[in-house]
Amino acid sequence: MTSDAPGGDRPALARCVALDPAKFAAHWGSAPLLSHTGPFTDLLSADAVDELLSRRGLRTPFLRVAKHGKVLPTARFTGGGGAGAEIADQIIDDEVMRLYAGGATLVLQGLHRIWPPLIDFARQLGAELRRPLQVNAYLTPPESRGFSTHYDTHDVFVLQVEGVKRWRIHEPVLADPLDRQPWGGHAGEVSATARGEPAMDVALVPGDALYLPRGWLHSAEAQETRSLHLTIGVRALTRYALVEELLTMAADDARLRATLPFGLDVTDPVAIEPELTETVEALRDWLAEAAPADVADRLAARDWPAARPAPISPLAQLGFADALTPESVVALRDGLRWRLTDEDEQVVLNTVGQTIRFPASCGPALRILLVGDPVRVGDLPLDDSLVLVRRLLGEAVVTPA
Repeated sequence: MTSDAPGGDRPALARCVALDPAKFAAHWGSAPLLSHTGPFTDLLSADAVDELLSRRGLRTPFLRVAKHGKVLPTARFTGGGGAGAEIADQIIDDEVMRLYAGGATLVLQGLHRIWPPLIDFARQLGAELRRPLQVNAYLTPPESRGFSTHYDTHDVFVLQVEGVKRWRIHEPVLADPLDRQPWGGHAGEVSATARGEPAMDVALVPGDALYLPRGWLHSAEAQETRSLHLTIGVRALTRYALVEELLTMAADDARLRATLPFGLDVTDPVAIEPELTETVEALRDWLAEAAPADVADRLAARDWPAARPAPISPLAQLGFADALTPESVVALRDGLRWRLTDEDEQVVLNTVGQTIRFPASCGPALRILLVGDPVRVGDLPLDDSLVLVRRLLGEAVVTPA
């Protein structure tokens, strides 16, 4: 039993693309898509940017500043936090203002961790896509460009909040690039391709949403007024990830752990050939018996930590647990990834970073709670339901409904 299920009506995805999910699947990972699904000022606004830059005590790396295609040193806009703050990299708002007034683009990073509307939106969209994601905002002065033509190694949704920004988009020079294949390794090809005719040349206005698969080249320039847009980066899960996990698991095979012959000349292809042949045969034999369940466990272990569940209120959570009664109502923590298994007269609950074991008698109550609907504690099919729920509250598995 697992939490890995897609979202239901997908309200967050509907704010990123105008197509229904079945039709959008044809674009996923293959072709750009322009929609009009806004406005997006409830997610972020110019006033919100001012608050983040001036009153929230931001530190690096929550802000990057770029000009003429280059990221400026953080020392240009950070400094000490003042009396009582033992930090040296807090954002200095007046320095940021001067850089922006001089034509620099401000990149607010990781907003899915620090700005409440985007915390909720990112969690919902991530659940609907079943993928970890990140949210950045780009504030660009009039008639300015922060970055030269490049590609990303993740899919992106661009949501235009304010102003007009012209996007020039070219087909990939490297299809489906991996994280280890950033555009800098193909800078010459990127530059040459960018001088050609673009596949799309479009001016995004407030409310427009642009989907770009990883690898597609793009550059963007603000027009007569400042531009504010959100970029939602969606981490790809690739077949190469399967290969990586399979190779890691292959260490269990004794033939593949065998030492190569004494004195082997690694520069001699003739000497290497028989060892390579035997290794490929051993790997082929091992791969033929690889269990999908084992691969799934490893993919979950690398994927789950990248998506955080909903925030909790620690003091309120503990206070609620102390005052718990049969009339109390709780619900599964929103966005929590989990897997429940039966094992040796126990039920085992795995979440990110923890394994929690319960007596088998707790199984029916746990399965009701893990559905996600609000549940009255006294309605759970367990005599000591208060003990179970207090423990789940302490482990941040459930929260007050």
